[in-house]
Amino acid sequence: MSRPRPPLFLERESYRRRRLMDGARALPVIGLVLLLLPALWRIDRAPNAAAEALYVFTVWALLIVAAALLAGPLRRTETPPPPPVQPPPDRTDESSHAATENAETDNTAPTEAPGRAP
Repeated sequence: MSRPRPPLFLERESYRRRRLMDGARALPVIGLVLLLLPALWRIDRAPNAAAEALYVFTVWALLIVAAALLAGPLRRTETPPPPPVQPPPDRTDESSHAATENAETDNTAPTEAPGRAP
């Protein structure tokens, strides 16, 4: 007879994060079902456009709030972003220094475009 396996231990934070991700994945499906419910109401009675519009916008607002509530903890538990890359130390290249000197000593007048009157 084989020995029973020990229970699988999941760290609390990773378990909570997985459940939040499951909720975030299920939210669009739940929203679709809730938004399609007014189509079922029309079967047994006359349509009431005001009540249906109020229902749709209420469900829409609740979906936005639910998404925001789910996104907050999911964003906080992500791995921190890598530290910003430091720019290299400021050093003068010989080529950029020479280009600057050439631009300063160039005394030629700008040329005018052909066909344009001054």
